[in-house]
Amino acid sequence: MITEDMMTDKSVILGRPAGRNTAGGAPVSGPTHGNLSEEEIVAAALRVVHEDGLDKLSMRRLSRELGVSAMAPYYYVSDKRELLDLVATAALADITAPDSGGDWQARLRTLIDQIDDRLARYPGLGEVLLEQMLRKQRHLIELVMEILFDAGFSERNVLLAYVAIHTYLFGRSGIADQEPTIPDRTGLPEAIARAARHLDGVHAQDFYRFGVETLISGLGVQLDRQRPANA
Repeated sequence: MITEDMMTDKSVILGRPAGRNTAGGAPVSGPTHGNLSEEEIVAAALRVVHEDGLDKLSMRRLSRELGVSAMAPYYYVSDKRELLDLVATAALADITAPDSGGDWQARLRTLIDQIDDRLARYPGLGEVLLEQMLRKQRHLIELVMEILFDAGFSERNVLLAYVAIHTYLFGRSGIADQEPTIPDRTGLPEAIARAARHLDGVHAQDFYRFGVETLISGLGVQLDRQRPANA
């Protein structure tokens, strides 16, 4: 808790480590009230996004989550853009490479599942995460492409296959947590009415499983078509 006496300490008001040199010198060690770390800021931002969605993440909302002054986060991140970069990096950091040597389709599914899980876990962050893959987390793109090369795809088809995967994940990121509904089911055309009967028993994960299995199976068909040309 910040007391009246503490309010005279600028490092406490800003949430800085006491004695930190703002002119570029080495920080003085030793915790103090209001001390923040980059890890704490990122963890708090991820909590906000997970619980309330990306739209609710702001520097002011972050400061409330951390229990510090509204200006405190600015000492560690210059603006929301930098904050989102850190958040996206943290969200993607624990994605692991599938075991090598196994079936390429199973390996690809394992990797896509991990990426999709991060997109679903942090609502609204999908576009940022996917952009982060293109700008900074390129090892994830490399992992996808290595699996495709191992499977035998040509260089051109590896590119096309990756774009198909990226497009699928990007499209899903906007609807990952939404359940499909038709408010008024009266007077529907016959084909729609027949399919709509199953809406109440179909959920977001069902759409994901069907979509990713169709995508990977389709890549297998493309690989089979490619092989005679390379024989």
